Amino acid sequence: MSHDPTLSESPRPLSRGDVRTLSLSALGGALEFYDFIIFVYFATVIGQLFFPPDIPEWLRQIQTFGIFAAGYLVRPLGGIVMAHFGDLLGRKRMFTLSILLMALPTLAIGCLPTYQAIGYLAPLALVLLRMLQGAAVGGEVPGAWVFVTEHVQRRHVGLACGTLSAGLAAGILIGSLVAAVMKSHFSAAELAGGAWRIPFLLGGIFGLVAVYLRRWLSETPVFAEMRERRTLAAELPVKTVLRDHLGGVLLAMAVSWMLTAAIVVVMLMTPPLLAAQYAGLDASLANVVAILCLIVGCVIAGWCADRFGSGATLVGWSVLLGASYWLMMSVVGQRPEQLMPLYALAGFAVGITGAIPAIAVKAFPPAVRFSGLSFSYNVAYALFGGFTPIIVTATMRWYPMSPAIYVAALSVMGVAIGLFLLRSPAGRRLAAMPS
Repeated sequence: MSHDPTLSESPRPLSRGDVRTLSLSALGGALEFYDFIIFVYFATVIGQLFFPPDIPEWLRQIQTFGIFAAGYLVRPLGGIVMAHFGDLLGRKRMFTLSILLMALPTLAIGCLPTYQAIGYLAPLALVLLRMLQGAAVGGEVPGAWVFVTEHVQRRHVGLACGTLSAGLAAGILIGSLVAAVMKSHFSAAELAGGAWRIPFLLGGIFGLVAVYLRRWLSETPVFAEMRERRTLAAELPVKTVLRDHLGGVLLAMAVSWMLTAAIVVVMLMTPPLLAAQYAGLDASLANVVAILCLIVGCVIAGWCADRFGSGATLVGWSVLLGASYWLMMSVVGQRPEQLMPLYALAGFAVGITGAIPAIAVKAFPPAVRFSGLSFSYNVAYALFGGFTPIIVTATMRWYPMSPAIYVAALSVMGVAIGLFLLRSPAGRRLAAMPS
């Protein structure tokens, strides 16, 4: 089993090299997540331009969001393939490739002819490009967590993961701000006439800049030592993961499920759900404030995981997440003026997503760490991230508090996992990064 140099060095603060690695990784993650999420903000105009004009509006919406879902469904395959080579050829190579695979399709979407120009080839090309984006983000997120984790000492793993998660959240914020600026400066006709392409062209250019910046990153010390000692995986890494590290897979999938609930339900679905439930209630500005609080929360939650341990942090933050979101959803209908502070608190609680990667990445040894994390995270995200909107939206017809119930249920699961990591010998083994 490989020795992990980040665990044996004498304690030291983050070095200048660590800070550069975290900064460039977070910046690249923000730009890549912007490229993936910007599609959501322009889904309506894309649906009008890339499908036949005479189809029913409901079918157009289903087809448009089906293309969006295609990006999610291909994530496990892209993530597993990229993680396979990341465990065998190097973290840095895949880390750079993932952002290139995101930048080029984003740039291509911005240049893509519409249905009026090339007919059914337009939506087909859009699906293929969206699938490439999904494959890229499937490798980027777990790859980035592994990359920063293996660059810092064990005592800074939580902070490193929290900083990177804050960068990913910043990508969502950039996307929402760019969309707001575009929609305020261009009319609906101007957007449909070609202005919608600007955010995608910007995203592609930003991505290529991030590819260039990642040239300055070095291979992780952990992988470099494994290569030198010739202790890389001797067989298909994902096969080793499923055979020898099933406990780690289940743990990483469970906390990834929590992550999807926090991001998809609390941050992405809540504004349209509130608008549909309470006429005239606009949560868009409150959502921006919540994302800002999420960015801060990610860093603080990651620091707490280092300071107080992953188990204790998961317990405390799970309680905060379930309680704050329940409070917001139960109050804003009668007191809409409370939306801003309550959504800010819930956004801060979603900062649990900064501590979750530190739990998942520690569940696998270095030789199969990328593959184990990528398989667990992407399969969980495809399953739960893909079906959560359908389940929550459908159940709201019978009980309007169903989003809060869903988040609360997973928060209870988070408390249970945190107590398992704190009190069980098996949990303590999973919470300690293997070397």
